[in-house]
Amino acid sequence: MAVKPSPTTLRRQLGAELRRLRDAAGRTVADVARSLGWSESKLSRIETAHTGIRNRDLDALLDTYDVPEDDRRRIRAVAVQSRQRAWWEAYGDVLPDAYETYIGFEAEVVRLRAYEALLVPGLLQTDEYAREIFRTDDLRPDGRPLRDDEIEQRAAVRLARQAVIGRQPAPDLLWVLDEAVLRRRVGGREVQRRQLGRLVEVSDRPNVTILVVPFDAGAHSGLAGSFCIMDFAGGERLVYADSRTGGAFRDRPEEVDGYATSFEGLRDVALPAEKSIEFIRAAAREM
Repeated sequence: MAVKPSPTTLRRQLGAELRRLRDAAGRTVADVARSLGWSESKLSRIETAHTGIRNRDLDALLDTYDVPEDDRRRIRAVAVQSRQRAWWEAYGDVLPDAYETYIGFEAEVVRLRAYEALLVPGLLQTDEYAREIFRTDDLRPDGRPLRDDEIEQRAAVRLARQAVIGRQPAPDLLWVLDEAVLRRRVGGREVQRRQLGRLVEVSDRPNVTILVVPFDAGAHSGLAGSFCIMDFAGGERLVYADSRTGGAFRDRPEEVDGYATSFEGLRDVALPAEKSIEFIRAAAREM
């Protein structure tokens, strides 16, 4: 069954088309932004799908690039579809903007490679593990702790995201986990034990691989923090580097290549797949 493009994916396609038109016109971001009275960041965010575009702004760009009417109709149609609401936007009041954008990209990946240094990745979390994280660490934009209903909403979004694992066509999903992820008793022994059991269960899927970097590996290429590399059907690649303030997206080829090199370094020091699962089982028994 074909995957229906999400609004985020359509924004990415629209941004790529606008970037192609700008390049074909021999214009820079600074040049076009200046001519339209925009900031450079506004145009850059449109081209990289971090924000949508209003009809009048789109028409201004199409005029700037002298786009023929047939192409204009096609581009406008994509823009209209990109403004439709995705399922996660119903939870927009409790989700940071960067997280909403990440979910949209994640829904469309054909390959995902991620390193997690501290916590079980969201796509692999149990509901009780997720709630404990939101209860103890997440804050509202104004700095206040989340209310109980907001915790439930964020947990619901996290569990709904996990449909990506069973999506058809199935994406290729590979996680490298630091041993600290297994040892940290989020919610106590029983919650953590059940969470480790979930990792073992999901690893049985043919499109899922989970590797563990044991403490004995010493220093490695993931010490700077967690990150995720996403590959899409059109050949595009994107990196999301997590942080307390919501994370950052990287799409410059040299930056993505750097993260890919780091990830391969992590694979080199991680235990093989079968030994990794045995390691997780052993950690669960110790709980």
